[in-house]
Amino acid sequence: MPTKPGDGPSHHRVLLASLVGTAVEFYDFYIYATAASLVFGPMFFPAASPSAQLLAAYASFGLAFLARPVGAIVFGHFGDRIGRKSTLVSSLLLMGGSTVAIGLLPSYATAGWAAPLLLCLLRFGQGFGLGGEWGGAALLAVENAPENRKAWFGMFPQLGAPVGFIAANGLFLLLGLLLTPAEFKAWGWRLPFLASAALVGLGLWVRLKLTETPAFQAALHAAPPPRVPLAELLRLYPRETLGGAFAVVACFAIFYLATAFALGYGTTTLGYDRRVFLGVELAAIVFLAIGIVAAARLSDQSNPRRVLVAGCGLTVLVGLLLPPMLGSGSLLQIWLFLSLALLVMGFVYGPLGAWLPSLFPARVRYTGASMAFNVGGIIGGGLAPMIAQALANHGGLRWVGLYLAAAAVISLVGLLPLKRGAEAAS
Repeated sequence: MPTKPGDGPSHHRVLLASLVGTAVEFYDFYIYATAASLVFGPMFFPAASPSAQLLAAYASFGLAFLARPVGAIVFGHFGDRIGRKSTLVSSLLLMGGSTVAIGLLPSYATAGWAAPLLLCLLRFGQGFGLGGEWGGAALLAVENAPENRKAWFGMFPQLGAPVGFIAANGLFLLLGLLLTPAEFKAWGWRLPFLASAALVGLGLWVRLKLTETPAFQAALHAAPPPRVPLAELLRLYPRETLGGAFAVVACFAIFYLATAFALGYGTTTLGYDRRVFLGVELAAIVFLAIGIVAAARLSDQSNPRRVLVAGCGLTVLVGLLLPPMLGSGSLLQIWLFLSLALLVMGFVYGPLGAWLPSLFPARVRYTGASMAFNVGGIIGGGLAPMIAQALANHGGLRWVGLYLAAAAVISLVGLLPLKRGAEAAS
């Protein structure tokens, strides 16, 4: 017989597993974003202007977003057919292995074109693994949640974002303080990638102790799993999949503009020391966690969709404030802007852990939530740092702000037709 929420692993273990796993995955993802902003341009790409090398590094960063929907299809297929647990373990191993291997790569000066080729292949592996991670972690939390606390449980995978960011950028900041610039560029940047091996081990230790979720067991008890979950998803739930993907755009855009783009722009165009700017971003990222927690509380009191709509409206305001505050020349104003942007991101990101799974029934939920989240990631985040850098180079920060506002409007377009989730959660 299928179990009910609370019959399997303790809630504390489930929430820890969803948080630790996504924190490790996002740590892996963010150290790439930070390294792309700081060292990957001259390290892995032919000699050119610093701006051209930075754009090439951002292009390799965006490659993972193309891989994420592919990973969502593959891991979603097995997650809906054989279970959440084993699929989550596999995604963690792939992501972690790709990250460690990046730390061992030769530079362009040593290996020529093999260096950027291998970098791009491993970056694809990172994205492929993460494509199966978020959806599974969200389901692990939400499918074990009491009915009136789904947003609160769904918050824990979302908290992996600020936890992973703090770990990643905190380590880069520490290395910047302990190493000379020459040492950091020569070998110091590799250490965060190699350290991922220990973090993956921690994630595996937590996840291997889990059992399947009650919702997945109930779905198997009711009917055989779909032969091809993606086909069933696209046939029966196209509106939910497309609307969910659009709804995700704003959170990706605001995050990568406030982190990867801001770091690259601040240390090149504005000329700030990278250690100083990393410290500013670390001080601001705390507000993302605050926003996620507040949004989860409000979502359980009201509903996740209302919170997401309000967050999109606030994101338009953040876009209008971006040019005067990020370009102010004042570190205090820059910190205030980044703090506001990341606080608002909590309201367009925090409720997704509960809202996206609610759009789909349990039999195709892993595929549906993963596809919507990762397709939205391509639109909102995959090319965001590169497009923003190009807009800043040719038209200034005003166009970057309008770009962010447009991303918020796209998410509103996705949210408005979906007045409530499918509420097929079981």
